[in-house]
Amino acid sequence: MRALLVDHSTASGLRLGESPDPVPAAHQALIRVSATSLNFGEVSHALSQAPDDAVLGWDAAGVVERAAADGSGPPPGTPVVTIGPDGAWAELRAVDTAMIGAAPDGADLGAMSTVPVAGASALRALRRIGPLLGKRVLVTGATGGVGRYAVQLARLGGAHVLASTGDPARRGEELRALGAHEVIAHPEPAGAPVDGAVDNVGGAQLVAAFEKLAPHGTLVAVGHTTGEPETFPFGALVGDGGRHDRSLVTFYLLDGSDLVPDLTWLAALVAAGDLDPGISWRGGWQRADEAIAALLGRRLHGKAVLDVKLG
Repeated sequence: MRALLVDHSTASGLRLGESPDPVPAAHQALIRVSATSLNFGEVSHALSQAPDDAVLGWDAAGVVERAAADGSGPPPGTPVVTIGPDGAWAELRAVDTAMIGAAPDGADLGAMSTVPVAGASALRALRRIGPLLGKRVLVTGATGGVGRYAVQLARLGGAHVLASTGDPARRGEELRALGAHEVIAHPEPAGAPVDGAVDNVGGAQLVAAFEKLAPHGTLVAVGHTTGEPETFPFGALVGDGGRHDRSLVTFYLLDGSDLVPDLTWLAALVAAGDLDPGISWRGGWQRADEAIAALLGRRLHGKAVLDVKLG
């Protein structure tokens, strides 16, 4: 099969080449990949650490080529969204059926490919905060892939959404259109305390967001794009009468739980136009180097999608 292979001799770290077809385990389906979306963590960390000729990639959408031998998962011909620790940047992918969601017939599979990491991370992070109706929820890194989904889903859940971005003057209208009630520049004060926060940035922004939590509030640490340490000043973790029972929780999407319902539900919302996938760059996988350079250069606000085989 054709695949994007790790090649550290190239500028992007990738080249199009040939790789052996994957051999699915009994609980895995074989997927014919139509599109994949890139994530910052893949191109900034995983790619640099992987050996040459490896096939990476977390997100992929396509069609079931061969159903799982154990009878689980969707039948052949089903359009699907998939997630896994690797294997998405190829024509064929073997995926655990617990990590496959069905997509509506006729859906744009490029848009579907944005759902797994970004959409599911936002959904599950918000669930860690608890019921959202009437709550104040802060989303940092709100113009990124996870951030955009988190703003929209928090609004759908009935929250008062505060979207934090590095450039509110330019991105404010866009974020309000997605559902943000307020757009702020981090670390600008968020006004009244917030009941929950989804942090997609890390470093000093995570520390500042934690300081904004109301009693019983929860901050979910999803992204760490700054690469900076989180240094809390003395007193930041004191639980006095105004700051008691606040929680800081770590996050890992591939924790072994069944992702099928979440992926299927999110795919249906994107296909129906109820969620904006936020595609800011799209092209054939021959142009992967362009997409990677744009991501690493922080020139993209949203998702980069590679269509397999298209120019």
